[in-house]
Amino acid sequence: MGVSINWLKKYIDFSWQPEELAHRLTMAGIAVEGVEKNDSDWEMELDLTPNRGDCLGLINLAREVGALNGNKVKIPEVLLNETDEDITDYINIEILAPDLCPRYAARIIKNCDIKPSPDWMQEALLNSGIRPINNIVDITNYVLLETNQPLHAFDYHLLGKENKILVRRAFPKEKITTLDGFDRELDEEMLVITDGQRPVALAGIMGGENTEITEETTDVLLESANFLRTNIRKTSRKLGLRSDSSVRFEKGSDVNGVIYAVNRAAQLIQELAGGEVLKRIYDVYPEPAISKQVILRPRRVNYLLDTKLSKEQVKDYLIKLGFSLKEDKNEFIVDIPSYRPDIEMEVDLIEEVARLHGYDRIPADLPCGETVQGGLNTYQTFREKVRTIMAGSLNEVITYSFINPAAYDRLMLSQDSPLREVVRIANPLSEEQSVMRTILLPGLLETVSSNLARKNLNIAIFEIGSVFYPVPEKLPEHRLFLGAAVTGNNEVNWLKTKVTMDFFYLKGVLEDLLQRSNVKGYRFVQFKHPSYHPGRTAALMHDDEQIGIIGEIHPIVLQHYNIKDPTCAFELDLEVLYKLTENTKTLKEIARFPSVERDIALLLNLDISADNVLEVIRKAEKDILQNILIFDVYTGKQVPEGYKSMALKLTFQSHENTLTDADVNTSIDKILNDLQTELRAVLR
Repeated sequence: MGVSINWLKKYIDFSWQPEELAHRLTMAGIAVEGVEKNDSDWEMELDLTPNRGDCLGLINLAREVGALNGNKVKIPEVLLNETDEDITDYINIEILAPDLCPRYAARIIKNCDIKPSPDWMQEALLNSGIRPINNIVDITNYVLLETNQPLHAFDYHLLGKENKILVRRAFPKEKITTLDGFDRELDEEMLVITDGQRPVALAGIMGGENTEITEETTDVLLESANFLRTNIRKTSRKLGLRSDSSVRFEKGSDVNGVIYAVNRAAQLIQELAGGEVLKRIYDVYPEPAISKQVILRPRRVNYLLDTKLSKEQVKDYLIKLGFSLKEDKNEFIVDIPSYRPDIEMEVDLIEEVARLHGYDRIPADLPCGETVQGGLNTYQTFREKVRTIMAGSLNEVITYSFINPAAYDRLMLSQDSPLREVVRIANPLSEEQSVMRTILLPGLLETVSSNLARKNLNIAIFEIGSVFYPVPEKLPEHRLFLGAAVTGNNEVNWLKTKVTMDFFYLKGVLEDLLQRSNVKGYRFVQFKHPSYHPGRTAALMHDDEQIGIIGEIHPIVLQHYNIKDPTCAFELDLEVLYKLTENTKTLKEIARFPSVERDIALLLNLDISADNVLEVIRKAEKDILQNILIFDVYTGKQVPEGYKSMALKLTFQSHENTLTDADVNTSIDKILNDLQTELRAVLR
């Protein structure tokens, strides 16, 4: 925002040179980007923080200067000569949306002479970046910059025959042509000013072309209102339309400054356009704002700022800033002016004291006390370890925590599935992101689908992300999950041959994670899940607790995500996995004696899992059996229907002596006997 220093001097006396003024304001928290000479004037470029929208008005900026040098602000006195005609005979104003428009005031000025505004006003506007149009419009802009209160002037005779101003929400798809010449389609969340029949202004943003001030205008209705800042911001963003008025309403305007601004503009119209001001202001103010009071404790000021200010010093700073107050024991009860909407609590007042006292006068002491070395706790270290292990085989992705509830239908989850009990977003950006996920799979499958659509055919991804579960009358529970998905083939080079990334590939990745995380006693159990292929899915178990699920995605689910290639995925609870990790590492002495390997081939019923076989073998021989490797599973010719052939390599070794054939044969016989007894396995 550009500020004319000559214009600013109309409201406050100061002897500082422009550069010193800029420095003092900046040190007081009103940042000035630079000062530039402009003919006989100087222009300051302000860089205001969002909370200090009040300083967009020159009178409020003058208050800041007055607080710094102690001079009194000269607010222009308004003197009006009203006619005997009453405004209520000419207009009726009604607010149908008081939640969006707390106050609406108007004056009517008759017999105006529309012409160019005087040179001093045009110069002031040009130096502030506003193009002069005519005396009426220029006056509204001049008062806008002066008071920070947006105004709008209507051609009274173009308002319609009902002599009415109706402030209401727009109708769906209602249209208005704004002063910039564009047709704009509105919705029911937007606020419009109407003449009882049609919109004549987009409230707080821009007037309508159908009531603009022209050379033929004689009578003017002058609007001064207060609008809900959030509604103005949303409307402005939806329509892609920002104006000097909308910027000020978005930052918060003074609801009690409405009357002064409309009177000030009426006075200038009377002086510069020969207008006749009708008697009284039409002021609709259904629920007057309650003045704010904030309690300030001087001892709290000194505690937070590390200063030694007396009560009188704190009081003096507040009075200089325009706050009225009264003492109550060791506290100040401070009345907050309505033009300072940024003051909400005690710390806001402490900041006011700090910037007026001078940030450069506040001691910059290093903190003292016992320091501790930062670092990750054991769970955070485990998470990073998991991420590192997974990144050795897969690429990490991050997907949205907000998903479309239709994702649960695409995953074919039953209507009573606990995963459908979701946390709903109160104000979602769209239906696509209206609930918080309870499972990572939708995001992983969407990532696979979008990559396949772009001809990235070999995909291996993982994600560590939170899932969320609703808790009655409490904040949602969130848990950290690990998910992964693969499709296609692995990368091929001169050391690696092509391997299909199928169920067993992904199971190998998962087992590598479990082993390197020192998780023991886990097993894979055949499992059924509606999102996964029947017969090609397993649950990861530890004792009787399910940690996760791994399997090939159901073909119908793949169709829902436009995935044509077989895709496998797993998902597990990372917090449960962490609890199963064993932090103690055991060391084993390297055996001095040779190992012995024996291969066996078993004929088994198809329903018997590999996990059952391994469990029986480990129970049968606990002393010298070191390792079991399944290296072949076969069904087909030479194998009876309903059976499968499983080939295993058993490794035996002793730490005490060299094993003989008799030792190994004894163990083999015991293993085969237990397999036959418990699983009806037959040696091929």
